[in-house]
Amino acid sequence: MVLEKIKFVKDTCYVGLGVSPGIAIGEVFFLSRVREPGVSRTISADQVGEEIAHFQEAVALFKQQLVDAKGRITDKKMHQHLFIIDAHLLILEDKMFLNETVARIRDDLLNAEGAVKNTLRSFENLFDSIEDEYLRDRKADLESVGDRLVRNLRGETIRSVDEIGEKTILAAHDLSPADAMQIDRKKVFGLLTDRGGRTSHTAILARSMGIPAVFGLGNFTATIPNGMPVILDGTNGMVIINPSDGTFKEYLAKKQTLEYIESRLAQLRDLPAETQDGKRVSLRANIEFPAEVGSAFKHGGEGVGLYRTEMLFLGRNTLPDEEEQFRDLREVVEKMAPHPVTIRTLDIGGEKILANESYQRETNPAMGLRAVRFSLRETGIFKNQLRAILRASHYGRARVMFPMISSLVELRACRECLEEAKEELRLAGTLFDPQMPVGIMVETPAAVMIADLLAKEADFFSVGTNDLIQYCMAVDRGNQNVAYLYQPLHPAVLRMLAMIARSAAEAGIPCEICGEMAGDPLYAPVMLGLGFNELSMNAYSIPVVKRVIREFRYGDAEKLVAALINFTTAEECREHLENEVLKRFPDLSQASRI
Repeated sequence: MVLEKIKFVKDTCYVGLGVSPGIAIGEVFFLSRVREPGVSRTISADQVGEEIAHFQEAVALFKQQLVDAKGRITDKKMHQHLFIIDAHLLILEDKMFLNETVARIRDDLLNAEGAVKNTLRSFENLFDSIEDEYLRDRKADLESVGDRLVRNLRGETIRSVDEIGEKTILAAHDLSPADAMQIDRKKVFGLLTDRGGRTSHTAILARSMGIPAVFGLGNFTATIPNGMPVILDGTNGMVIINPSDGTFKEYLAKKQTLEYIESRLAQLRDLPAETQDGKRVSLRANIEFPAEVGSAFKHGGEGVGLYRTEMLFLGRNTLPDEEEQFRDLREVVEKMAPHPVTIRTLDIGGEKILANESYQRETNPAMGLRAVRFSLRETGIFKNQLRAILRASHYGRARVMFPMISSLVELRACRECLEEAKEELRLAGTLFDPQMPVGIMVETPAAVMIADLLAKEADFFSVGTNDLIQYCMAVDRGNQNVAYLYQPLHPAVLRMLAMIARSAAEAGIPCEICGEMAGDPLYAPVMLGLGFNELSMNAYSIPVVKRVIREFRYGDAEKLVAALINFTTAEECREHLENEVLKRFPDLSQASRI
């Protein structure tokens, strides 16, 4: 093999996305390398039947492979994640996917590989314009299904995780969740992939298993030979090939430091997030599936601050009915009891879930018919969801939250729909919590400017900092040309956050941060000093944020924010913040900050 003949200089470095923190040292083992995408070619009419049968056989084989994978998962901790494999099975059983692929073979005279490629591309386009990174990364599930189907169509043999040796850094072009769930943690020290994002299911699994991982490495698997010594830094997204003795000793020391930090953080799980001078903060988890409740508890979460409901609607040809939504929500609320669960209503546009000409892809979907704008236009869909949320509220502490509110008119219209849903349930004799709190996401500059008015008619605020910063700065952080302008510490952003917190405090309602700023320990003192008493984040970030809060004083946090507000640039703010925080927590730069 040509790769085996390549001589790599010492300390060859690759940079990707650090998706699971930690340092791993070992030899690389390739589960799969880059493969060519499905090859499209025209077939004759008399080949159609054969190609359709070939496709159906590949689907049947893939289903069996997934069922077999579930059977091989013996680690009970992984059972809570089996829904991910079920999601892949649902794609393979989806009539729209199956029928559309067969139609492309029959009507377009395409071979099975080409038909699969084109069908999945049309499905993936539904995800491309979704603003929420977490939801957008669900496209990886479709890509994973497509890759395996094409390999089955070609009759390729895929290496098994059973072949993995000791002290291995597992590498793959794109590691499927099914493969990740079968990994023996005693053998695999780290994960590397060419593709994948921070919020892909495989990345989530890596974090839940405590396996350091770097994804998005480009052509890594096409250039690195099997068995090469590797150092993986999942905190900083760095991979070092063929490390020198000096580099090896340096990272071995870092690894030992990180493991010590993590052991200290684990001891905080059952302790409150309370400052040294008695200020109490609630730390909650952002999740999208009932199975993630276990991870929230494991990391010390005190509830769910954001339950995304969109996934139940995506990648299917029929809308989930009220009963299906109720079952999903009830499971989350029951599992998390007695802690609260904040349920966000749909935060996507109609073109993602309705096959209707009136919902064609918009030029600027971030500012189009999405979130409550869509819900208030499609009140039938909206009230189905509201009834499901209300019914689930009977089984625990549920809160409903409306996204992208920009006016009192919208809030009042949402409340009116909620009251209608309540009345319908009363007439049916269905139980629900009549006092279920009703909140809004503050993520538009308009909502910030009327926060004092909104606070009089909302039971709580939740600030979506990701969208708020983008709308405030007029910047798409996914656009590399302007991503540098996405500045959480810009004076305008800090002033907006201060206005929101002040309006909530004056109205006497809780105020939460649920965007990425909540999960970054560097910003924890800022959120504290601004007056936010609830923070919601990815579960794995809770321990390190809790540590900062417990070792800080509320009075010092207020002084810190007073200083930041007076700076004139984001650069000055960040320099001052890092000086103040990192001098107290010198090891924080090595902790779980992704």
